[in-house]
Amino acid sequence: MTRQASITRKTKETDISMQLTLDGKGFTDIQTGIGFFDHMLVQIARHGFISLTLKAVGDLDVDSHHTVEDVGIVLGKALAEALGKKEGIRRYGHFMLPMEDALALCSVDISGRPYLAFDVPFTSEKLGGMETEMFVEFFRAVCLHAGLNLHVKLLAGTNNHHIAEAIFKAFAKALDMAIGFDNRVEGVLSSKGVLE
Repeated sequence: MTRQASITRKTKETDISMQLTLDGKGFTDIQTGIGFFDHMLVQIARHGFISLTLKAVGDLDVDSHHTVEDVGIVLGKALAEALGKKEGIRRYGHFMLPMEDALALCSVDISGRPYLAFDVPFTSEKLGGMETEMFVEFFRAVCLHAGLNLHVKLLAGTNNHHIAEAIFKAFAKALDMAIGFDNRVEGVLSSKGVLE
């Protein structure tokens, strides 16, 4: 069974198409028009072993907000579609990742009930062409549309590039763990019998 999804979303602010394969090799072809954001999305795919093709055209003449948030929406929807009924998955994943001076902790529950706790202070307003305040908006959109309970916490770090990269890589590794199969799981890992 190949767990994959193809999502398109077009609004007056953005036009996005995405193809995602969960059990991939980290292949990417990502174009959002925001170089630093592309770099972060590559980290999710590469370190989460997700193959990801993404083309996003947004109103970057305004700022990065609509593009970043809408890519989060589409990624969330793609994850939800590719996971299907979530049968056999571990459901939970966590990872503590060092990136030079930065140390990030990420814990995820594919519960079907969206929640985000994001404790990551940045001291720079922008990284490349991306506002640092948009990182929380991206993860919030992913959580809402994929049904993730996600906690992201910075434990150490001073360099904003390292901080951002650490949280994206930690998310990738935690997600990879959570979406992985455990042959002891019959149906879904829930006493309720559903993950929604």
